[in-house]
Amino acid sequence: MHTKTHPWDRLENAMNFRPCIDIHNGQVKQIVGGSLADKGNTATENYVSDKGGAYYASLYKEKNLAGGHIILLNKKDSEYYNADVNVAKDALKAYSGGLMIGGGINADNAYEFIKAGASHVIVTSYVFKDGIINYDNLDKIVNAVGKEHLVLDLSCRKKGDKYYIVTDRWQNFTDEIVTDELIRSLSSYCDEFLVHAVDVEGKANGIETELVKILDKADNVKITYAGGVGSYEDLLALKELGHNRIDVTIGSALDLFGGSLDFDKVLEICGL
Repeated sequence: MHTKTHPWDRLENAMNFRPCIDIHNGQVKQIVGGSLADKGNTATENYVSDKGGAYYASLYKEKNLAGGHIILLNKKDSEYYNADVNVAKDALKAYSGGLMIGGGINADNAYEFIKAGASHVIVTSYVFKDGIINYDNLDKIVNAVGKEHLVLDLSCRKKGDKYYIVTDRWQNFTDEIVTDELIRSLSSYCDEFLVHAVDVEGKANGIETELVKILDKADNVKITYAGGVGSYEDLLALKELGHNRIDVTIGSALDLFGGSLDFDKVLEICGL
């Protein structure tokens, strides 16, 4: 078990705020998660920034906020993917070691992003391939960057009464269900988990409480929840349901991205 410490380990038993930089078609944006479509590179936009990734990275560095994530929202063979990468690398340069990156990551290109300044790479589709966990690919990416540099993204959508992991920019369901047992079994391969509640992502209309309860059962595992936080009450509910152990990301609802939640007040509630 690795013993490497990170800046965000300073509040081991607290809900830390994890900032985000989402990039689509070469621009920093906030979108409705379930609206992404590879065809035409389209998405329902909540906010399109006139600032680059480096601006937000520098702000997060100034606030001493580490462990945030950059997500590249275009498909790897999209004509916009390289533009996304360039925006991301500017951000990584501005805050080397302070941000993670996901989107189009595989064993062949993962180390490139670590060298560019990412603390971790975030992976879903490469590992959850053809509907199931591909342990060969999981082993390959662990070998490429090391467990201590890997985050598994268990982004999911509800079907029936269960939450299924979704891949390919949240468009395709897998057969894998998010449970505390699955999280525990995969925790030996990665440093932590990121979980987007895709059905509520970008809607700022409340969190997925049942999903949070599942995540809370996987205690002693580092998890960041994203999706649906639209009020200070939502933030406090997450804090309570997660017993102050689950970290949080807020995008569209934050005033940085055109929302109503004051950035500094959010940090205050999180205890930063």
